Amino acid sequence: MEYKPIRILVVDDHPLLREGISAMLQGLSDMALVAEAGNGLEALEQFHAHRPDVTLMDLQMPLMSGTDAIVAIRKEYPDARIVVLTAYDGDVQAARALKVGASGYLLKGMLQNEMIDTIRSVHAGEKRISPEIAIAMAEHHTDDALSGREIEVLRLVAAGNANKIVANCLAISEDTVKSHMRGILSKLGASDRTHAFAIAIRRGIIEI
Repeated sequence: MEYKPIRILVVDDHPLLREGISAMLQGLSDMALVAEAGNGLEALEQFHAHRPDVTLMDLQMPLMSGTDAIVAIRKEYPDARIVVLTAYDGDVQAARALKVGASGYLLKGMLQNEMIDTIRSVHAGEKRISPEIAIAMAEHHTDDALSGREIEVLRLVAAGNANKIVANCLAISEDTVKSHMRGILSKLGASDRTHAFAIAIRRGIIEI
């Protein structure tokens, strides 16, 4: 029986990170880097062309995000095995990626320690999540999630807009904006608007 290495596609908008991953894969007899991409659109093209066994996918990229690319790939190839690469340990971001079909979630800071084992595990049909992410998800498992409208309000407020401007943008009253902000602060356990935005960024509720 002919031995076939795990064929890997790496998707990240930073060439140095792609080079680093390529260097880590060199010399491994059971893995082969077959293609690279710098954004979500290129990821779709390279996936079509090479049909990799495992894809390493950054989330925050130009033209098309990693999350959107995962959705598009999995729609056409439901069995695609994709591992998210990210610098952020946000539980909401992780839950979102897993929900749309990611098989693994790996912090870039842990690549050297965890990447190879994660690739092998995901290729074998398992799910693999960095311990830091798993802990964050467990800590916030029972939290009330922000609604879509609350996220819109928070994003506009974080941009420095006064309540009146936020109200005009969303075609709601200023009192409704204030009500949404009270709900946001309560759900996030935040002391003020700045604190709420910082928490939302850290947890991946809002991306910058």
